[in-house]
Amino acid sequence: MIGILILVASIVGILIYGWIVFFTDWFLLLLQITAFIAVAGVLGVLGWIGYTLATTPPPKPIEEIEKELEEEVKKVEEETSEKKEAESEKQEK
Repeated sequence: MIGILILVASIVGILIYGWIVFFTDWFLLLLQITAFIAVAGVLGVLGWIGYTLATTPPPKPIEEIEKELEEEVKKVEEETSEKKEAESEKQEK
């Protein structure tokens, strides 16, 4: 139901817009408003992207990430070997 309502509203909007552009004296104002909204929207998105790039901290170098991963892998391997040793001791008893 909502989809049909959106479809009908879109078609009505297109028809009204076309009627104003081609059959009234308000066409110049409507085109100016439309162009302003389009340009402001594009420049707003570009401004948002620029702000995000300016305020986001740079990522860690790959070397740091690799070192952290190696440390984590060593910890997991040590824990795994400790568990295996504990299991083998239990089995021996």
